[in-house]
Amino acid sequence: MNKVIEKYTYRIEWSEEDKTHIGRCLEFPSLAAHGETAEQALHEIKKVIKEAIKWLKEENEPIPEPLGLKKFKGNLTLRVPPDIHRELAIKSAEEGVSINQFILSKL
Repeated sequence: MNKVIEKYTYRIEWSEEDKTHIGRCLEFPSLAAHGETAEQALHEIKKVIKEAIKWLKEENEPIPEPLGLKKFKGNLTLRVPPDIHRELAIKSAEEGVSINQFILSKL
């Protein structure tokens, strides 16, 4: 299980309000752990994730797939108001590219 734990996406941030480092895992957004150092916060959130996975297995619940292992198609559907769609069409035409290429260049 430790190999899987290492494949999740972790973020450590400083909380000025709490005066501590907060560790989070993107695949488990409702979970967090803290530590006096960034390293300790990372260690603690990994322990929390390990326990969460253990509990999910016991409950026969799905376990989130690490983002780094997920296969993405590269398609993105985006709904925008008609006036923004028009503006995108105009700007992309001015640049001589498709709307898709125009948006991609902005990302």
